Amino acid sequence: MIVQRAPGKLYIAGEYAVVDPGQPAVIVAVDRYITVQLTEGSEVGRVRSSAYGRSPLVWVRDDASDRIVLEHQPYDYVFAAITAVEQLRSELGLAPRYYDLDIGSELDDVSGRKFGLGSSAAVTVAVVAALDEFYGLDLTRTERFKLALLSTIEVAPTASGGDLAASTFGGWIRYASPDRGALRVHRSVHGVAATLAATGEWAGSGVQRLPNPDALQLLVGWTGSPASTERLVEQVRTTDARKKLQPYPAFIDDSRACVDALVTAFEHQGTGAPEVIGRARRVLQRLSASSGITIETPQLQALCDISERYGASAKPSGAGGGDCGIVLAGADLATDPILREWEANDIRRLSLAPHPASGGVSDF
Repeated sequence: MIVQRAPGKLYIAGEYAVVDPGQPAVIVAVDRYITVQLTEGSEVGRVRSSAYGRSPLVWVRDDASDRIVLEHQPYDYVFAAITAVEQLRSELGLAPRYYDLDIGSELDDVSGRKFGLGSSAAVTVAVVAALDEFYGLDLTRTERFKLALLSTIEVAPTASGGDLAASTFGGWIRYASPDRGALRVHRSVHGVAATLAATGEWAGSGVQRLPNPDALQLLVGWTGSPASTERLVEQVRTTDARKKLQPYPAFIDDSRACVDALVTAFEHQGTGAPEVIGRARRVLQRLSASSGITIETPQLQALCDISERYGASAKPSGAGGGDCGIVLAGADLATDPILREWEANDIRRLSLAPHPASGGVSDF
């Protein structure tokens, strides 16, 4: 049996802007996980997950084309990852094999509601890692990330890949996204192996490792309301929405300035980081006001306002519209008053800590 797990993530700054190629965000991997267990199969493959109900999804290969064929067609992240790895395996001339995948998640509550910690990214990263080990592909960590991103953008073409980077590399990172449209075209023309090795399509993107901010404490509150990141991001990216922004390039510049200032703060033991979080919140508020899209729901606003009253800084994490808010505060700040008011406002604290950094990082 092969067992691989991947952590969830939280966006700290740079949301929305990061979907534009080359634009940065700060993200942290957190210690809740998707786990994938792989066992060798025969004649058919199976995928078991609570997302698919009680019965596993069964897949086979088309004898003529070597293509993966499902009994049903949930074109989701798991099968996008399987398809991408199998394409790479075929391009490398390796013999096909069957296998079963069992998927477990800590990234949702007992009723199945997602916490907004990047479960789609984590399962993609874990499936790629499990199949890498199974086929003996010996991929580098960067190649695993790239393969996970090529998989993801077949399902969600506008996905930035920041959550995949956090799940792959762990720790606190600065991430800049590649041109995903160019990557999809390159894969369709040249295949997976050539796209992993390409340089131009990955230009301007990469991961920078950030120091762990030991002088700060991170609090995470969950509103209990799931949000659709893809829908919210797409609403901002539409032409009509961009025309309303005052102007969109100004938002991009403000977001990058917050990310750059946060990176500098982390390089100085976190000094000034809470103030940057406050600035980043205001950048998102201006984006919300000019686009007409609700980023701070009433509960997210309460989460942030409560935290600020007690001397901390807070903002929505990710696309907002529900899910989580994050708080950065000095390590010596008493947080019990914040947590009591959160509880009174039906905001649940998630007990999370950064997942340790793994492997080296670089430009892609």
